[in-house]
Amino acid sequence: VQLQASGGGLVQPGDSLRLSCVVSGRPYIMGWFRQAPGKEREFVSALTSTPSLTYYGESVKGRFTISRDRASNTVFLQMNSLKAEDTAVYYCAARDNRIITSMMKRAEVYDYWGQGTLVTVSS
Repeated sequence: VQLQASGGGLVQPGDSLRLSCVVSGRPYIMGWFRQAPGKEREFVSALTSTPSLTYYGESVKGRFTISRDRASNTVFLQMNSLKAEDTAVYYCAARDNRIITSMMKRAEVYDYWGQGTLVTVSS
């Protein structure tokens, strides 16, 4: 499985941005994580294959939406109402097999990682 993330950039607080992650292969779980300078990698969102279930970190619930376009093998992260604290490098990740929900937020359970895309929210 190979992952190619894109879509980061510089936006102002309150703006929206959509990240994309092109996936080769068919992993069971797709996830997004982020890492701000000096901080640990943080779970943002995850999407399972079948059934298609979505999960979100507390800090992004209600603002971010994860989705998938199966035709293009792309997973998206739509980010709305962006805040300065959303500034980070965002990584897409993939896991081949099922795992219990409580483990899905742990970076170490993911098998593959993309290269990261920088999102900067600043006025």
